[in-house]
Amino acid sequence: MAVLLSACSFTPLYERPSAPVPERFADASAAEASAILPGWTEFVADERLRALIELTLANNRDLRIAMANVEQLRAQYRIQSANLGPTVNLGASGSRQTREGSETGSSYTAGLLVTAWEIDFFGRLASLSEAALAQFLASEEAARAARTSLVASVASTWLAVQADGELLTLTRNALQTREDSLRLIRLRFEHGAASAIDLRQAESLTAAARATLAQLEGQRAQRLNALSLLVGQTVPEAWLPSGSNTPAALLVADVPEGLPSDLLERRPDIRQAEQQLIAANANIGAARAAFFPRISLTASLGTASPDLSGLFREGSWGFGLAPQALLPLFDFGRNQANLAAAQALREAAVAQYEKAIQSAFREVSDALVARNSLSEQRLAQQALAEAETERLRLAELRYRSGVASFLEVLDAQRSLFGARQALVQTELAQRLNRVDLYRALGGGWTAEPQAQRASPAGRS
Repeated sequence: MAVLLSACSFTPLYERPSAPVPERFADASAAEASAILPGWTEFVADERLRALIELTLANNRDLRIAMANVEQLRAQYRIQSANLGPTVNLGASGSRQTREGSETGSSYTAGLLVTAWEIDFFGRLASLSEAALAQFLASEEAARAARTSLVASVASTWLAVQADGELLTLTRNALQTREDSLRLIRLRFEHGAASAIDLRQAESLTAAARATLAQLEGQRAQRLNALSLLVGQTVPEAWLPSGSNTPAALLVADVPEGLPSDLLERRPDIRQAEQQLIAANANIGAARAAFFPRISLTASLGTASPDLSGLFREGSWGFGLAPQALLPLFDFGRNQANLAAAQALREAAVAQYEKAIQSAFREVSDALVARNSLSEQRLAQQALAEAETERLRLAELRYRSGVASFLEVLDAQRSLFGARQALVQTELAQRLNRVDLYRALGGGWTAEPQAQRASPAGRS
């Protein structure tokens, strides 16, 4: 009977709020909408980067903290679920007290004890158990979100280190060229064949290249430190990116954008927010049940005797049963305030869930817009670098022919160096955009569908 009555619950029926975003992304296509987001091992094509990510997932301290939080909330859910059943203790006690006529007597008991077991007639404990389960599931989703963010952070930092290597190679080559030009123009200046302004311009460009080189070396060192912190140990030299210009497709794969509805199943942070909403919904049931009687039972089964030696003799066995029902009559509005607080927390959880969806939609939309613009920008930067290369060649021909001054050559060198720097940075932005889009779409972590998860279903 207690089990049947405990099925009664005052938890409101849970219904997933509608997504407050458009049905499609602005740049989504029908072909891409049906595509499946790959796992990170397929998304990351470079073997060195894959090995580094695997090492990170094993060593990262923040991820360890997230997993420890999962285990903590798992234990709290088990504690809350255990309250639904009685706690059986083995106890023994003895006492001496003064009776009538100043006679002192003794009493000894031993046996099994059940102390103040609350029979969940109105579903208060069941609602608290549902809330604890939802919080545990939310912590699992938080851990998945942490893993996805960690994979994206390692990939982004690794790609930035690779771009720094490309820029360092480019800057060293430019510095060597400018130092050669400076030696040549200094010789010409000493023999009166070049002006002082040509010499100063060459010195200025050479100093600028040295400053850029020093800046890039410091920047790369700092990024290596950040990468080591993410990995949790010093990064093996063999797993560091080379300075060669590797196509983006050989490092990280491109990903489809899908539909906004896919985010509800893919994004761990959205699923986390929904589990927190389910927990808040269950807490309302517990707050409502507090208005009704709370029935508890204390029972014992064992032996009792006035003498310690007769504690286990025949005829000393017995049992005791003491039910108790408490109905709150006047509590200065405590239960009503608890219900109002639970309802307010649910409204906040609904808003947080909707905000998570809107934030995810914006992140994906921004990544899609950036993907299209960066593709066009890279083509333009590639054309600019090719044009500046040809300009430098023509300027050198004009200078050797005596048609142009050396300032024209130096200006062409400076423009070509800037164009190549911009091209490397645009290619890096394009690679980072792929990582951002991958993370914004949920990271490719496989998870059970929401309907199959062990999340509690509200009852009216």
